[in-house]
Amino acid sequence: MYPRHGPKNLPRVFAGAAVLVLAAAGPAAAGAPQPPAPVAAAPAPSPTPAPADRTDPRTATATLDIPAIGVGGLRVVPYKGTPDDRPGTRVQDRGEAASPYGERGGVGPGEKGNYLVTAHRIVAGGPLRELPSLDTGDSVFVTEGGTVYEYRITGTRTTSFRSEHSLAAQRAEVPGAPGEKPTKAMITVSTCATPEDDAAGNHWRDGNDNPEHRIDKIGVLVASKPS
Repeated sequence: MYPRHGPKNLPRVFAGAAVLVLAAAGPAAAGAPQPPAPVAAAPAPSPTPAPADRTDPRTATATLDIPAIGVGGLRVVPYKGTPDDRPGTRVQDRGEAASPYGERGGVGPGEKGNYLVTAHRIVAGGPLRELPSLDTGDSVFVTEGGTVYEYRITGTRTTSFRSEHSLAAQRAEVPGAPGEKPTKAMITVSTCATPEDDAAGNHWRDGNDNPEHRIDKIGVLVASKPS
């Protein structure tokens, strides 16, 4: 059984405990003034590192997601050149998307101007095989340097590889409008029109085995947020 204690014993026990506490605490417990505690200096804030190579976003590797057509995590590799030239075709042959930049056009993700992205539709896994079905209003997401850029599709263009004017319009700062100054960030997502050309009896190919026509989906940046 637990020992029983009568209520008469409680005051004496508590009084003894109080004496012991006061004796151990010394003058501080009796109300003696205490010196102020030293204040620790606040640590200096760490500098925020700049995104890698953000001095030239055109050279930044990104990833492309287009939920409406099942594209997810497609690597976009930048290179100096023009859409679907030899270096760009080599990138696409690996099953990746290519993003040209240079004197003849092309900007980085989220930048004002025309962000160009091209990939195969038929070969190398056909990452953009469903691109022709992308509708106005669908979203295209580009992730680069810790930021997700959302573009909204606004229209469709067709580019002819046999027309210098058409090629200039594709890579213009404002897609389809060579010489016009851009006021917003835009994107061109492009793939081949091989099935359509073949069905029309057009079997022309360039030196990189590209058909004459390409299907270009044009979009405008509508939002950005941390990834």
